[in-house]
Amino acid sequence: MDAKMLEDFKNTYPVIIELPVQWGDMDAFNHVNNVVYFRYFENARIAYFERTPVFDEMKTNGVGPVVGHTECRYRRPLTYPDRIFVGARTLSIQEHGFVHEYAVFSERQQTITTDGKARIVLFNGRSNQKENVSDSIRAFLVKLEGRALSDEE
Repeated sequence: MDAKMLEDFKNTYPVIIELPVQWGDMDAFNHVNNVVYFRYFENARIAYFERTPVFDEMKTNGVGPVVGHTECRYRRPLTYPDRIFVGARTLSIQEHGFVHEYAVFSERQQTITTDGKARIVLFNGRSNQKENVSDSIRAFLVKLEGRALSDEE
């Protein structure tokens, strides 16, 4: 394993999960089906939120994250067997949410095979309205990222 490439990946993404590529993730063309990558991103997103007070605020005031937009760029196909690392980070914070970036690193291929983004909107389920990013969430994201976060995508 090329430790340098994986180390660079880990230095870029403050939250990383490790997953096996499952046989059932493959499609008829013998590679991971395109929709599975969104599940990988979702798992990383949840792990990211678990490191912040986002879910606590959702329980307290009904404001939680929803995906407003998501995209994925497939660079190289993944196949079984493999072990992947899925990284998540916040690129920017806007008034009503933030932009996440995700990447999938293949242990077998020793490179990033897939990357994507998601626009996360904070939504109040009680009022059915968007909500502003609270100061506490903003501070936690900056602390987790270890850098200033702009309001530009």
